[in-house]
Amino acid sequence: MEWLEVRQTYPEQWLIIEALEAETEADSQRRLKRLAVVERCADGMVALQSYRRLHQQFPGRELYFVHTSREKLDIREQAWVGIRSGHAALPQR
Repeated sequence: MEWLEVRQTYPEQWLIIEALEAETEADSQRRLKRLAVVERCADGMVALQSYRRLHQQFPGRELYFVHTSREKLDIREQAWVGIRSGHAALPQR
């Protein structure tokens, strides 16, 4: 599905969606060409909780939680800078 089709099929709803085909443009804008609706949610808090649960279960999937009132998706890719706790060096005593 494309975003317009999702909006028409699920008007005014919170959804968990998965990008099946996507690309990143020069300005770091993530363009979702083809997506699937994974779950419908009662409200934004439920959507966030569902997203967290699914992201933890399936970390390799490109999942988002969105509301269909948005005319366009504005998803920006950000480089993560920092040290992950599993890779951090511990101070020696």
